[in-house]
Amino acid sequence: MATNRTFTMLKPDAVEKGHIGAILEKITAAGFKIVAMKLTQMSKSDAETFYAIHSERPFFGELVQYMTRGPIVAAVLEKDNAVEDFRTLIGATNPADAAEGTIRKLYATSMGENAVHGSDSDANAAIESAFHFAGREIF
Repeated sequence: MATNRTFTMLKPDAVEKGHIGAILEKITAAGFKIVAMKLTQMSKSDAETFYAIHSERPFFGELVQYMTRGPIVAAVLEKDNAVEDFRTLIGATNPADAAEGTIRKLYATSMGENAVHGSDSDANAAIESAFHFAGREIF
């Protein structure tokens, strides 16, 4: 995967609260092109695998429960400098620390329910995109 792509998930809290359209509008207004997208729901096994890096952390069980409680929107985004620019657009993990106008400042309610996931590196963007999408689903 090219370094001009990143992966995002609109998390269950954002979907439950009806923020899909508003968040997608912010993403496209920031110059990102959506090259793959779907509404789906992670199984317990999916969430445990996706978040395996956190499996030893005390919050792991809570994270898996949260990510499986409802649908998510998974998407692959394209733009020059995609990973870094998207991390800036979503803001700090804790919405209280997020910059004004960022997705988390606008739509997240807590560090645990922070509305959106964004890949933290080009390598993880490729791994996370492949986890959710078959190659033929990405345009």
